[in-house]
Amino acid sequence: MKIIGVRLQQFFNFMKIEKNKVVSLSYELKLDNGDIADTATQEQPFVFIQGIGQTLPDFDSGLNGLKEGDSFKFDIEAANAYGLSSDDFKVSVPKDVFAGSEENEVPDDLLTVGNMIPMQDNQGNHLNGIVLSVEEDTVKLDFNHPLADQNLHFSGKIISVREATEEELAHGHVHGEGGHHH
Repeated sequence: MKIIGVRLQQFFNFMKIEKNKVVSLSYELKLDNGDIADTATQEQPFVFIQGIGQTLPDFDSGLNGLKEGDSFKFDIEAANAYGLSSDDFKVSVPKDVFAGSEENEVPDDLLTVGNMIPMQDNQGNHLNGIVLSVEEDTVKLDFNHPLADQNLHFSGKIISVREATEEELAHGHVHGEGGHHH
């Protein structure tokens, strides 16, 4: 019987999660206070290539060795997740940066404390800043990640694991269902 069980396992080839595997999973992400910060469902799973920098390194580590059908539960401390907030990422920006091109007036509802404003740095990187305060000539924005200082608590289930294609590895993302469509 043992020989048959080994052969069946080889036949079904229960692939384990490791670098360069395409992983599809459902999960729930909770914070220390119990709030749910993010979810992915069986119907709309999170699909990514393991170990190529698409996820947090500790997220990859928490999944290594799991296979289709396995459940998981692990925590990532803030310092290893989105980091600890830094005053260096709280920046005063000239108010005229936000002016519309035609009338050179700042839209009234844009610069409200708590608003998230999409911006771009000098190198073309996209950033989101949270308005902390609005002064006469400047706006103070917080560019720390919204989950900075947060411990992350993941739980979920592995839906599928497969080999990434050469094209997916070359492009750095999953193609097809749950991935990028060219």
